[in-house]
Amino acid sequence: MRAILQGLDLVKSYGHGETAVRALNGVSVMFGAGEFTAIMGPSGSGKSTLMHCLAGLDSVSDGRVLVGDTDITRLSDRALTRLRRDRIGFVFQSFNLLPQLTATKNITLPLRLAGRRPDPQLLDHLIGTLGLSGRLQHLPSELSGGQQQRVAIARALISQPQVVFADEPTGNLDSRSSAEVLTLLRGITADLGLTVVMVTHDPRAAEHADRVVELRDGQVAA
Repeated sequence: MRAILQGLDLVKSYGHGETAVRALNGVSVMFGAGEFTAIMGPSGSGKSTLMHCLAGLDSVSDGRVLVGDTDITRLSDRALTRLRRDRIGFVFQSFNLLPQLTATKNITLPLRLAGRRPDPQLLDHLIGTLGLSGRLQHLPSELSGGQQQRVAIARALISQPQVVFADEPTGNLDSRSSAEVLTLLRGITADLGLTVVMVTHDPRAAEHADRVVELRDGQVAA
């Protein structure tokens, strides 16, 4: 399987000297094209730190992160921002929708900020598959939690990224909405051939993944 995302011997330390804490301690992981992976572990295991480093949201103390053939640990801030915008999608627990924008404008916001127009066919496909056709002119406050997360998923996919990072995407949803959102996320990313990395503490959420990477004390345990 072709590697879309790799973390090689990743170390992330906070602090200095005797008080230094290693959140990641030599983690190596590989994510293949079209693969849906869940990262799990107890609180403090390093799972969120790993995701932030893989996504270029935080720097590593040592090691390399490759998105395709690009070593993002060597990019300038401007180049890293461009890579995140063009090649990475994000779905967050708190949805992160702008309250004053309609569902449609929230979905297309990343492209508008980049001075690009959405692919009409992809936009229609996302709206239809995620069941948002009747909600496009609604503000976030007029949508349920599950609907808001579906808008957030469409926003993450509209720029046609290579990798989608989902950080506890069902953390604010009830069990029924969680199952619906994860089924939709799994289905539409598989349909588009995208690689998904999901951080979760919920074993039921992890059941939707192709595999689970378990972290403990900053290292891969299983």
